[in-house]
Amino acid sequence: IKDEDNGYNKNLFCIPKHYEEDVERVFIPHGLILDRTERLAREIMQDMGSHHIVALCVLKGGYKFFADLLDHIKALNQSGDKSVPITVDFVRIKSYC
Repeated sequence: IKDEDNGYNKNLFCIPKHYEEDVERVFIPHGLILDRTERLAREIMQDMGSHHIVALCVLKGGYKFFADLLDHIKALNQSGDKSVPITVDFVRIKSYC
């Protein structure tokens, strides 16, 4: 996103009432994030080939993205010619130490 990007008008989206006063614009719509997450999963599967995948999630903030990414990888894994083993683990780190 470029610094001069104005984003999308919030009236194009369903904003929960309790956030209406706090949200001015939407910079990255949810559908765009989902599309990029699916493309990332395809790139990972292509780059990894048949190698074992070790997926490491940084808690807590990365959980939703991580779960969506793994869902896409799982779907590609099930629909592909060969199944790639995946190991999942989680780490919790302190920020602002």
